[in-house]
Amino acid sequence: MYYCFLTTPIGDLLLAGDEQGLSLVGFPEGSMRREAEHDWIYSEKPFADARAQLTAYFDGTLKDFDLPLQPNGTEFQLQVLDELQKIPYGTTTSYGDIAKRIGRPKAVRAVGAANGRNPIPIIIPCHRVVGSSGDLTGFSGGLPTKEALLRLEMEHSQFPHVSDAHVQ
Repeated sequence: MYYCFLTTPIGDLLLAGDEQGLSLVGFPEGSMRREAEHDWIYSEKPFADARAQLTAYFDGTLKDFDLPLQPNGTEFQLQVLDELQKIPYGTTTSYGDIAKRIGRPKAVRAVGAANGRNPIPIIIPCHRVVGSSGDLTGFSGGLPTKEALLRLEMEHSQFPHVSDAHVQ
């Protein structure tokens, strides 16, 4: 596994993966804070596209990522991650809405757990999922990071008022 770091407005992100694609984005804070494993190899080369696209995202010029991804998880978790990628830039939705979209309307808590285990946050936009009341809820990078990502997208969105759930 290769890894590198990318300096962003929310801190240094850890990027990890291999020739097949990106498998991890680790936050500098919060429950998804990750360190490189001792057997990983430092190299920026496999992450040139990811670094460029994340930089453009934080500059407000990239709305949709186009990267090969290799997320790990159960079949259910991967189903949730796939649905998360359909949430448009600058909008939010709720855990309940995601549960309904994957045909499991009673699996709201399981959706929340899968969302929280997202190994590739930002690119797979778990930050766009909020509570049913529209309140910001737990986030693997910490609530200040979630708020910063949502604010960035709202500022650069063509339709910042469009939202499935109201973010306060």
